Amino acid sequence: QAQIVESGGGLVQPGGSLRLACAASGLQLDRYVIGWFRQTPGKEREGVSCITSSGTTYYAESVKGRFTISRDNAQNTVYLQMNALKPEDTAIYYCATDYHFDATEGWMRSLAADWRGITHASWGQGTQVTVSS
Repeated sequence: QAQIVESGGGLVQPGGSLRLACAASGLQLDRYVIGWFRQTPGKEREGVSCITSSGTTYYAESVKGRFTISRDNAQNTVYLQMNALKPEDTAIYYCATDYHFDATEGWMRSLAADWRGITHASWGQGTQVTVSS
């Protein structure tokens, strides 16, 4: 059974930076598309960024130029470097995979829209990011 654990969340002032980490056991992260998603109370889950097994990356328009996704194969960890954080970035951030090897830009939207229905996907428990002065 694969286990995904996110870490690195916290409270940061607007304009600050955080680096989230997604670590896994029972799952080799460089074999699949790994995505970062976020959700705030009362809102739908949304895709933030993803990285394919070949290293192609995609970003939501709202985070382009500010967030960077990367992968450390030796550590079996995927990172999300978040810079120039804004209050609207406040959310619980989740790491997930549905075990696809490759993806198009629409992969994040599809998994975010049907995250309850895609029962074979693996999700972490989430890490809270709060951007506030």
